[in-house]
Amino acid sequence: MPFKKFKIRDYDFKLILMVAALTVIGVFAVGSAESTLFKKQMYGAIAGLVIMLVLSVIDYHFVLKFYIVMYVLNIALLVLVLVLGESSHNAQRWLKIGGIKFQPSELAKILLILFFAQFIMIQKEKFNSFPIIFICVILAGIPIALVFKQPDLSTTIMLGVIFATVMFAGKLKFRIILGILAVLIPAAAIFISIALRPESTIIETYQKERVYAMQDPDSYPNLVYQQQNSVTAIASGMLDGKGYKNNEITSVKNGNFLSEDQTDFIFAIIGEEFGFKGSVLVIVLLFLISLECISIGRRAPDVGGAIVASSMGILIGVQSFINIGVATFLIPNTGLPLPFVSYGLTSLISVFAGMGVVINVRTQAKRGNSSVDDYITMDLMKF
Repeated sequence: MPFKKFKIRDYDFKLILMVAALTVIGVFAVGSAESTLFKKQMYGAIAGLVIMLVLSVIDYHFVLKFYIVMYVLNIALLVLVLVLGESSHNAQRWLKIGGIKFQPSELAKILLILFFAQFIMIQKEKFNSFPIIFICVILAGIPIALVFKQPDLSTTIMLGVIFATVMFAGKLKFRIILGILAVLIPAAAIFISIALRPESTIIETYQKERVYAMQDPDSYPNLVYQQQNSVTAIASGMLDGKGYKNNEITSVKNGNFLSEDQTDFIFAIIGEEFGFKGSVLVIVLLFLISLECISIGRRAPDVGGAIVASSMGILIGVQSFINIGVATFLIPNTGLPLPFVSYGLTSLISVFAGMGVVINVRTQAKRGNSSVDDYITMDLMKF
């Protein structure tokens, strides 16, 4: 049955309220950055909330039964992007079907989580065997490679983080994790070193230059001006901000010194108009949502639920860190949206769908210590 009875006290109203509050902030922030997008973002938020609420009352085990369909759909959309996709800003990431334009790489994050939640649950008895681990790597590697080909390095990294979370939440043994890290860390260091060489063709030239710009901003003024202006906007907001849609001539936003301010640099709009208080509110909401998802994962009734909830928590937490890190000039410029806040209907609706499944996991969560906690304890004892 797709619907399963649950006690109302097990329904996570606080998570819904936090998501709704963050989404409202996002709608107004996007409306300030680009007034013509206000209605689109609002309609997208309403659609996302409806999808989240619907999925929250559907048994997530029923949803996960379609894991093969999700994987095939994911691969098909990512292949279509490379063949028929629309290009913009040195990348081919968008697909237009039936007059609807969307970004399949954003949907890929959620579909990958849901697919592995069921796949690992089916293979749980043999999950720690080399053949199954190898199959998981191949299954994850295909969509990751297709996204990397677009090219979309930031989403490629996020998919890698999601896959790592999926494997950990799937109760991969600690000795295997340590063995993988012993090989992966030096291999990653060597790969990054080679990829960043001027003559290397592993990543695009503009991607390498964004990293160089962090080390030597003066030599790459055209690549760092957005982040420098973003920092200026956030700092100028001081404690209380300049006010929503203010008319101050000193406003970085009003002077059109920020590009992509409705997406990549939406946090700069929040910082300038709502000040330190508004910025902290957004960060705290994102942190609490991420923490709540991880907490749900720890109390999930099975491995599939643990994977869905934990992976969504890490997705929101890590992606928020990267987006805000870019806006505050802490890391190189990337193209990741701020969950629930940035403009982008594919990203918005995808993350809402993922949260709907998380809430359903919460309605079925065990009280007290979770089975996942038991798995971790057992693995430590065996290790």
